[in-house]
Amino acid sequence: MIELDWDWDFTWEVLPDLLNAAQITLSATLLGSLLAIGVGLALSLLRRSPSRWISWPVYWVVEFVRSTPLLVQIFFLYYVMPEFGVSLSPMTTGVLALGAHYGAYLSEVFRSGIDGVEKGQWEAARALNLSQFMTYRDIVLPQALRAMIPATGNYIIAMFKETPQLSAITLLEMLQTAKILGSENFRYLEPFTLVGLLYLAFSIVAALGVHQIERRFPKEGFSLR
Repeated sequence: MIELDWDWDFTWEVLPDLLNAAQITLSATLLGSLLAIGVGLALSLLRRSPSRWISWPVYWVVEFVRSTPLLVQIFFLYYVMPEFGVSLSPMTTGVLALGAHYGAYLSEVFRSGIDGVEKGQWEAARALNLSQFMTYRDIVLPQALRAMIPATGNYIIAMFKETPQLSAITLLEMLQTAKILGSENFRYLEPFTLVGLLYLAFSIVAALGVHQIERRFPKEGFSLR
């Protein structure tokens, strides 16, 4: 039988540092999520433009972002952009990379949700002589949001679990902090186990939150005004 050499004193010693790092991880996830939702919505609307001069370039941008690894995009923003005079902090780089990467994925989620609105709703909006902005705001998006919630929540949780990649640009999120604590004390069992448990706990809470939002969301939608 294998016995784990678990040191509780060391566990309580490193836990505060990991919780502080968790705040950085959660901040990057929250800011990245807000950016991704904004980028995704903008891209989805541009993809639906009747002008091919707009829809096709946006299509290829989305495909390019989705088809390249997140880590490559992080490195490009952090190491290549300074060559063009744009130097970003690790946190800013991480938020931009997460927001752009997952914004491309969310654009497809939002586009699918919008396309799922019944054709009669669009026809009714035209019959009422509503502008395109009012059609989206008052009729289409309120009905499409319910269908968007599960996939959007899943991508945000996936973004949270991708934040360890930001350690590659020296951002002291949870995993990088655990690596440093482990190397300083020559003990990796406790910090890595705690990090795994923190990721698990936050992911479960987020998944439950998304489920509750979906359950309480009115099926008929609501006004965005």
